Amino acid sequence: MRPARQRLCFFAAAFGLLLGSAAAAAPIAFVGATVLDGTGAPPLVDATVVIDGDRIVAVGPAATVAVPAGATRFDVRGKWLLPGLIDSHMHFFQSGGAFARPDVIDLRAIRPYTDEVAAVRAAIPATLARTLASGITTVVDVGGPLWTFGVRDLAARTPAAPRVAVSGPLLTPYLPPEVAVADPPMIQIATPDQARAEVRRLAAQRPDLIKIWFVRAGPDLSPQVAWIRAVIDEAHTAGLRVAVHATELRLARAAVEAGADALVHGVDDLVVDAPFLFQLLAQGVVYTPTFAVVEGYARALGLTFRPTSMEDRAGDPAAIESILQLTQLRIRPRGVFPAPVPPIDPESAANLRRLRDAGVRIAAGSDAGNIGTLHGPGLHRELELMVQAGLTPMEAIVAATRNGALLLRNEDIGVIAPGKVADLLLLDADPLADIRNTTQIWRVVRAGVVYDPAALLAGMR
Repeated sequence: MRPARQRLCFFAAAFGLLLGSAAAAAPIAFVGATVLDGTGAPPLVDATVVIDGDRIVAVGPAATVAVPAGATRFDVRGKWLLPGLIDSHMHFFQSGGAFARPDVIDLRAIRPYTDEVAAVRAAIPATLARTLASGITTVVDVGGPLWTFGVRDLAARTPAAPRVAVSGPLLTPYLPPEVAVADPPMIQIATPDQARAEVRRLAAQRPDLIKIWFVRAGPDLSPQVAWIRAVIDEAHTAGLRVAVHATELRLARAAVEAGADALVHGVDDLVVDAPFLFQLLAQGVVYTPTFAVVEGYARALGLTFRPTSMEDRAGDPAAIESILQLTQLRIRPRGVFPAPVPPIDPESAANLRRLRDAGVRIAAGSDAGNIGTLHGPGLHRELELMVQAGLTPMEAIVAATRNGALLLRNEDIGVIAPGKVADLLLLDADPLADIRNTTQIWRVVRAGVVYDPAALLAGMR
């Protein structure tokens, strides 16, 4: 970003903050909206939501909820009011652009990976603003370098930013050499003793969860299951939850049997069976399918990527431009994500429906940061794909609100109710009629402060 544009960006953001701060000085009342409270309950039509400070203090029919004297009143008839969205799976260390994963498509001869990481870190303030402007008030970074803990700290002291939860480096049996930099996003684990030591080291950073990247395994799982059990045991002793990347049913089953609290990415090789469903329910495992990332790779590496209106409005233009430039290169990916591919494979869709029918908690996560999946817009595409796979729009909304909060064990967010934090999203169109209407954002509320997404995005391009 050129300096003049950067100054304009910060001025626009500051202007938006001043407006928000003025509104936050008095109670706020949104009057006349249709409220979707995040629990899956029927919509509350012609409702009033009152905010005082950073908390919701009243929710109910407009005829019965009194607006406090001196409150800043917003007439929001014809709009839909939801909890702020939660992206339960993303990565700050990746830009979403063509250079984000040299282990998938190696462009280091064009842009060294260290340069990519430096650019990603410099763009973090803009990434936070783009995410909030996309209606996402909480994100869960499920794997990245130690410096991502600093992103959580930055977000905590930046009003115009989402809440950030961080896991730190992924614990994995395999570290791709292409990303083996000084502060790597992954730590290779070989033994149970090493696993316990790494969990203790990460626990000192106060992670919000621990992440295992369980991507390579031979016929005999026992050597890897031994250290995975050690990770989970040590993490649970420290009061930390553990999320596991395991897309094969046998790996997912092994992870759950070892005590995993969450499965990130859907099982895509086989349709899940009844014993597996029972175990997920018995342990309260949260399941995050992340359909959007597969489509994102297919669009980018299949050279069919064209920005959607949401991506064009809120996505990182540098990331978008890098993907569009792939058409000029002769370097081909390694076949990890062959293209063209359908956005949802039949097994993944069937498994999502089976888990839904069984009552398993499903959370929405975009895997934003991977090539072709942009921070902010990626979650909205994930909601579309979840509906295409068989969820109702209401179920998709619950996955991106209450169930994301359940993943974090955060009872303050994800639901519109008195006493909850005022993280809200106001839409110009009905998302129950068409889930794509989650992109029709009128305002975003973060901790009781109202933001105009256009003001947050102004000057970033």
